[in-house]
Amino acid sequence: MDKNRLPAHIAVIMDGNGRWAKKRGLPRIMGHKEGAESVRVITESCAELGIKYLTFYAFSTENWKRPEPEVKFLMSMLDSYLKRERVTIMKNNIRFKSIGDRKKLPAVVVKKINMLEKESAKNTGLTMILALNYGSRDEIKNAVVKIAKKVKKGETAPSEITEKMIEENLYTKGVPDPDLMIRTSGEMRISNFLLWQLAYSELYITATLWPDFRKKELVAAIENYQARDRRFGGLTNG
Repeated sequence: MDKNRLPAHIAVIMDGNGRWAKKRGLPRIMGHKEGAESVRVITESCAELGIKYLTFYAFSTENWKRPEPEVKFLMSMLDSYLKRERVTIMKNNIRFKSIGDRKKLPAVVVKKINMLEKESAKNTGLTMILALNYGSRDEIKNAVVKIAKKVKKGETAPSEITEKMIEENLYTKGVPDPDLMIRTSGEMRISNFLLWQLAYSELYITATLWPDFRKKELVAAIENYQARDRRFGGLTNG
């Protein structure tokens, strides 16, 4: 792995927790618990390697359709994670952020998100982002509504709308687009995740289930990324 050519931003769709548990005859919640350990390991590994941004697709707007006991457990686990990992985040100089619509999240979880964002705001290492109650179509729709309101007020004209203006109204304002998007468990789709931001990202799909995805698998993904020729629609020199 060439540490001079690391992706600045890695995005991750964490898939396979339920299948990991089922293969072992365990309840699904055990897969989620082991998956949380992978989050910790990958976060620390990215901080150690010098990755600048790391985004986890932790809970989508569609995940509310899951059985109520599982959703309640995931919210409880999120609450515990935010409390437990505070020390790890601060120790590793990590800046914590969350993207998504927080209105539907439990108040206790939102409170912890706000506190951890504020406490870690001055950290200068890895920026670790949790996408919570996040849906990319909803994000883009909200951006369009914000810009439409500015047009209605006469603050801007339709002809003045630019890609930059749209980006500044997304949840990810100020965050560079992902260079590498990793999806575990072998699923070949992006599931309403960062649709605008992934326009030129390199996609890495692995059959490894998320609870088994640790530093070795992360390094393999980065090495695969470094072997690619990123042309952004142009041609390779020569």
